[in-house]
Amino acid sequence: MKRIMLFLVTNLAVMLVLGVVLNILFSVLGINKSSISGLLVFCAVFGFGGSFISLLMSKWMAKRSYGVQVIEQPRNETEHWLVSTVARQAREAGIKMPEVGIYDSPEMNAFATGARRDDSLVAVSSGLLYSMSRDEAEAVLAHEVSHVANGDMVTLTLIQGVVNTFVMFFARIVAGVISNFFSSSNSEESSSSGGFAYMITVFVLEMIFGVLASMIVMWFSRQREFRADAGAAKLAGRDKMIAALQRLSRGAEPQMEGSMMAFGINGKRSMSELFMSHPPIEQRIAALRG
Repeated sequence: MKRIMLFLVTNLAVMLVLGVVLNILFSVLGINKSSISGLLVFCAVFGFGGSFISLLMSKWMAKRSYGVQVIEQPRNETEHWLVSTVARQAREAGIKMPEVGIYDSPEMNAFATGARRDDSLVAVSSGLLYSMSRDEAEAVLAHEVSHVANGDMVTLTLIQGVVNTFVMFFARIVAGVISNFFSSSNSEESSSSGGFAYMITVFVLEMIFGVLASMIVMWFSRQREFRADAGAAKLAGRDKMIAALQRLSRGAEPQMEGSMMAFGINGKRSMSELFMSHPPIEQRIAALRG
């Protein structure tokens, strides 16, 4: 319920902010809202705006959604090792020290998030800390630090913004063409039903285009995973990274959802690789060995 409420409140705030921004842009630029350029501006504001606001709020949302406890002062040997390992890897990767946290979950997973390379969060599950060896956990941390160093959060946000914009734009263009083709009367009743049909058509097309567009986003996500694995091999050692992946392959299905899943060490399986945020572990191991 906490995650649902956070999701609803965040989306309402995003819609309000983007609505204000859109009205200001139309007024300042003098763009006709009914024109093609006006439609494109509308789609770009909501497509990019939603993605970037989510990115800016990502650390705040992650801490509250997963109950991440940020380590201010290590309380035990495990926390001391965790903070010192991330600090060393961050120095080697050329980024500022991320915030380091632990969240309570039996699954073996970890994620990195944050709007900037020098203002990030690396969080690990309690299940990972107490199920993996130190070498394996070190490799997982190196993978997440590599995500931060590679700027993957911003890169994927830009890609998502472009995809969102064109999904919204083409859905409305195609819906307009279909609506004009089937309109046969100018009566008030026809106009009313035609407007409703247009909205339904836009909704259906956004669903269809969104599924197709998600394949593009997931493809980019899988490429960034290969790159993060390579970065982890440099920071922690190839054998450690391979051992960590092999350990993950023997674990349970991860439960992480949403944008955090794209930057976790392990992703959910899917009926088709086209919809997977992470490559199959066998492919990741083969890439490291190659």
